Amino acid sequence: MRLAAIASAVAIVLCVAVFGIILFQKASLPAPAPAPPQATPTDARAPGSAVTVTDSAPERSPMPADQPSPMPAAMPTSCSNPDALGVSRVVEIDTTGGPGFGFEHFKSHDFLREGEVVLTFDDGPWPKNTPAVLAALAAHCTKAIFFPIGLHATYEPGILKQVAAAGHAIGSHTWCHQDLSKTKGRCNVHGKVHTVEYNAKDEIEMGISAVHWAVGGPTAPYFRFPALRQPQELIDYLGKRNIAIFSTDIDSLDFKMRKPEQVRQSVMEKLKKHGKGIVLVHDFQRATAEAAMDLLNDLKAGGYKIVFMKPKYSVTTIASYDEAILKQLKGPMPDGRPTSSVVRTMSE
Repeated sequence: MRLAAIASAVAIVLCVAVFGIILFQKASLPAPAPAPPQATPTDARAPGSAVTVTDSAPERSPMPADQPSPMPAAMPTSCSNPDALGVSRVVEIDTTGGPGFGFEHFKSHDFLREGEVVLTFDDGPWPKNTPAVLAALAAHCTKAIFFPIGLHATYEPGILKQVAAAGHAIGSHTWCHQDLSKTKGRCNVHGKVHTVEYNAKDEIEMGISAVHWAVGGPTAPYFRFPALRQPQELIDYLGKRNIAIFSTDIDSLDFKMRKPEQVRQSVMEKLKKHGKGIVLVHDFQRATAEAAMDLLNDLKAGGYKIVFMKPKYSVTTIASYDEAILKQLKGPMPDGRPTSSVVRTMSE
């Protein structure tokens, strides 16, 4: 009996020892690595989508062959005006295939929400008038699209550079504001009106190259037809060039007006009727320039919100038209550097 008891005790001790060794080895092993997280599918937009809200960094997609340069990001605007309109939303425009905007002619892209407004200014740049518009936009810390005439751009490249420096989008509006549904028109050059025959594609491309030359940097692949007369063959041409076409939702008809109050009344009454839209006014017109600040105040008081249409890519000019612009200017392209960086006094 005594031997049996001793044997049982030894067996118990051995079992405890074995289990102890097993538990020690498990405790010494490294913890298993966690399973890799499952990749979540991303939002896959169709290529060539016309409008993208830039709530975050824009996605990268293959660039069209003739649109090799993404537009640089606009500099953030600091605003000291507590009552400023500002910019409520920025949308990025992929101009691949030449989408059209403005319900007067195009119905495909209804992206504006109720109360949203896109401001567009035609026919500049022009002394006093365009700077007054720029000052009003700056005071309200907001952005617009400008459609300058190429010839005006060569007269006032410094003003157009100010438009670009303020972060506005700059498209084009032909070389000499010709009605492209015709083959002959009148062109005011240096104060003299000439009747000229023209090629519509030349009018488009000369305007694009002139604006690009005046800005001295990237410009938008945006185009507006003079008088909003847009032949189908030219719509097709701009589509191949990946240039968006702008009509309008609200045409102020400010070129018929002489008083700032008339411009304000026209825009606000039409906005009240439509509720939202792309607004067409002219920074070339004195009445519009004088109305600009009060018009922006009216928009703010009316609860309207500004949307800025930022192009995804910059426009690509055609070399032969760039050269034609330089010949038109009868001289080499001016040096954009300040004189202080070119000429330095070494001794006196």
